Amino acid sequence: MKGSAALEALAQVRTAIFDKTGTLTIGGAELIEIETAPGRDANQSLQLLASLEQASHHVLADSIIRAARGRQLMLSHPHDVHEHRGAGLKGRVDNMSIAAGSRALVLTDKPLPRWAKSGEEKYRDEPVLRVFVALGGRLAGVFTFGDALRVDAHDALGKLRSAGIARMIMLTGDDGAAATRISALLDLDAVVADAIPAEKVATVEAEKALAPTMMIGDGINDAPALAAATVGVAMGARGATASSEAADVIVLTDRLQPVADAVRIARRTRSIALQSIIAGLALSGLAMIAAAMGQITPVAGALLQEGIDVAVILNALRTLGDGHLWRA
Repeated sequence: MKGSAALEALAQVRTAIFDKTGTLTIGGAELIEIETAPGRDANQSLQLLASLEQASHHVLADSIIRAARGRQLMLSHPHDVHEHRGAGLKGRVDNMSIAAGSRALVLTDKPLPRWAKSGEEKYRDEPVLRVFVALGGRLAGVFTFGDALRVDAHDALGKLRSAGIARMIMLTGDDGAAATRISALLDLDAVVADAIPAEKVATVEAEKALAPTMMIGDGINDAPALAAATVGVAMGARGATASSEAADVIVLTDRLQPVADAVRIARRTRSIALQSIIAGLALSGLAMIAAAMGQITPVAGALLQEGIDVAVILNALRTLGDGHLWRA
């Protein structure tokens, strides 16, 4: 289903099903929380950590440096850096000895300070990465990284509600704890976690039997579910080729907002098309009745029909606008 057929189907959707990772969330390791020892400044600790991580090849280093630059922190050049594979780094930044990485590397056999115990308990069963940072041999902070919610997710889901989407579901292969953490931040009607591709397809088909359903996903595991939905929407900026090929609509930007925009545009376009059809048929019918009663001459009738056609075309051209003037 491509082109105008996909647009018309999108206008009739009443249920939206979202994949979690890479769709509702960014799909990478982002800084979630900073816990610092009493008297320590969070930004200073992040600045020192990011400075040290410039010498690291670990995948998490980019997220740490990006978080620091997002706070406009100036990074220093690290010295005497030694990387412990799979555990972390030790080195010097601004004449300060710093160790960053796993709890075992940073604390060795030392007990966890009281201020850090609440965070350890909070994230015990969560799918997050915890980076422990010691300055001068003392634990100064704990940085928690995980899959963060998209910045525009709240607004996008709110606009989908306003556009007429009555039911929203998160459908993910991630475990229940990860799904619950993200769903708690959103206005969702249901959450289905630990789902394998076959279970995703079954969920989509069950919802599709109740109402026209849109599935939004980005991974290769989402491709069968996208194909099963009334309308499949692929997040194509970083998504898998298989999901893009299975989808009816592809979002080329790395944002969720265009999905809400697409639904709004589809509904408005279909509404205008129906207006044009009804108005055109009604006016043509009245003109034919008048002509049959001898009220309109053949020439006048032909001109009137052309006028009706032009009026319908002009009404259809409203789809090129954003609709704000017409809603006022």
